[in-house]
Amino acid sequence: MPRSPVVAEQERTPFLVPVDDEHVRRERAKARELRDSQWWKRRRSSGLCHYCGRSVGAKALTMDHLVPIVRGGRSTHGNCVPACKDCNSAKKHSLPTEWSPASGGPAGGEESGR
Repeated sequence: MPRSPVVAEQERTPFLVPVDDEHVRRERAKARELRDSQWWKRRRSSGLCHYCGRSVGAKALTMDHLVPIVRGGRSTHGNCVPACKDCNSAKKHSLPTEWSPASGGPAGGEESGR
């Protein structure tokens, strides 16, 4: 069955939401508050990275936004996950569907052996 033109266009166009500096500033402030909450302390207590599954210890985990703030994401419980510094730095402003921890690059790369 042929694909609809709308679906084909959505697959070619990356997910971008225009955001202003005020949105980024406000959401980063919310993220700082969230990092001090009991919810976040419990969330990272396992010490496991959300992406690669490595155990790095709770103190070594950073907060990552699944949908990055600069792409319209918010600092909410459902959008924030604990990630090791390596995964968080490699993912940068990508969505999880655009990035794979196994390859350190775009999703769909080589699978990890875990």
